[in-house]
Amino acid sequence: MKSTLLAAALAVSATASFASAEKYVLDPSHSQVLFSYDHLGFSTTYGMFSGFEGEIMFDQENPAASSVSVSMPVMEMFTGWKPREDHFMTEDFFGAAEGDLITFTSTGIEVTGDDTANITGDLTMNGVTKSVVLDAKLNKADSHPMANKPWAGFNATTTLVRSDFDLGQFAPFVGDEVQVQISIEAQKAD
Repeated sequence: MKSTLLAAALAVSATASFASAEKYVLDPSHSQVLFSYDHLGFSTTYGMFSGFEGEIMFDQENPAASSVSVSMPVMEMFTGWKPREDHFMTEDFFGAAEGDLITFTSTGIEVTGDDTANITGDLTMNGVTKSVVLDAKLNKADSHPMANKPWAGFNATTTLVRSDFDLGQFAPFVGDEVQVQISIEAQKAD
């Protein structure tokens, strides 16, 4: 009897130790990063990044063992007004050239609830890397009804201080704090 229990315990331990995160790739057509900031107290200005790339190593059984890595081209920023986008690409802000990226790579995940977590990671923007925390929520992890493969969706929020990334032109008149909302979908890699 003892040997049967020991064998069962070892089998469970072995299975648990071999369980690991599975690779998911972002669906660029359903992944966006929205940002907003105060403009002189008169209005809130909005912008968006879309069509970016990334992968999630997703461990649904042990979310703290998951990780995320994302990159987006600076020049793909959309604000709804071309002269503002052009100004953001000048030396006043990004001094952006084709191929310049904003990247985020997670360094740790703290599970805070059944479907929530704080994701800490290194955000590199404008040549500056800072640690940021994303307040994240798993929306759904299930089989996609059209793709017939595992799919996952997440939302996250954070607040950035743009002057931390050498993007503080016109602060404090134009808000230095930028509210960030992220919504992504990812499909299990083949």
